[in-house]
Amino acid sequence: MDRSECDVAAPLPTADYQSRLTAAVVRARLPRSDSDISGLCTGDWVALDGNREVRQLLPRRTAIVRAAVSGHSDSRARSADQVLAANVDTVLVCVPGDNVDLGRIERMLALAWESGANPVVVVTKADLAEDLSLDEVRAAAPGATVLAISASTGLGMEVLTAVLDGTVALIGPSGAGKSTLANALLGSDVFATNAVREGDKRGRHTTVHRELRALPGGGTLIDTPGLRSVGLWDAAEGIGRTFSDIESLSAECRFGDCSHTGEPGCAVLAAIKSGVLPQRRLDSYRKLTRENEWMASRTDHRLRAERERAFKGMIKEQRRGYKERGRRR
Repeated sequence: MDRSECDVAAPLPTADYQSRLTAAVVRARLPRSDSDISGLCTGDWVALDGNREVRQLLPRRTAIVRAAVSGHSDSRARSADQVLAANVDTVLVCVPGDNVDLGRIERMLALAWESGANPVVVVTKADLAEDLSLDEVRAAAPGATVLAISASTGLGMEVLTAVLDGTVALIGPSGAGKSTLANALLGSDVFATNAVREGDKRGRHTTVHRELRALPGGGTLIDTPGLRSVGLWDAAEGIGRTFSDIESLSAECRFGDCSHTGEPGCAVLAAIKSGVLPQRRLDSYRKLTRENEWMASRTDHRLRAERERAFKGMIKEQRRGYKERGRRR
């Protein structure tokens, strides 16, 4: 399949909601002239015409969006967004139990909360984790369900299946066991799997594209490639939900514009001093907030540059029109 085509699960008139998603998968063409339609992704709903050409991209209920990684190494990098999956109801944030990175969990949770879907933190390979502390993971994921599972042994899979709802998307780094988990949820070896490298225990990309499949118990599943980088894109609300404990403490600070760096009456610093809030968590909150603000400023700069280019083009066309009018005289 080339970039001008896509697979569409077309509903049948007599099918119910769950079965219609796989009732008739057809190959559809994408119109090259429509930039909105050409930017569709896994999970999108579209309208087809009689010639099996995509004519309309329906509004998205939710969307997992990250900052796209560009080929630039300078300040122009990450000035665009990339939709990883659309119309998702549940986001499984997958992290390997033998290599838990709380900062990465918080970053992916900000992405998941911002999407509008319901996040569930899934600590995979729990059977291989010797010193796994779910309390630390739960502290880094307030408001989100945290589960420890092993897709290979079946540990925790029944509980995980019970919390799934609607369209489910798996996100996480390479080596987190997403494809193994996806196969366990689907009940068959649909996706290829690879073991982590023995040298550095890092994962290898197995899933190279996003794909939507029907789940046996209803709903659908989207497996995504491993995320080496998770740049935030307009994720202020997602950061607020991820760090709801810090947001709540901030409301108790003496000053409304408290920076939590040394002001008197700072409830956040008091919580750190008493051991209620880890310093690591405040550092992570500051890092993600700074990154999101920088991303917003880069986006504003890009939009301003595009408007300036459009304005200059309009002025050039006007001047060309004036010159041609003068020649006709």
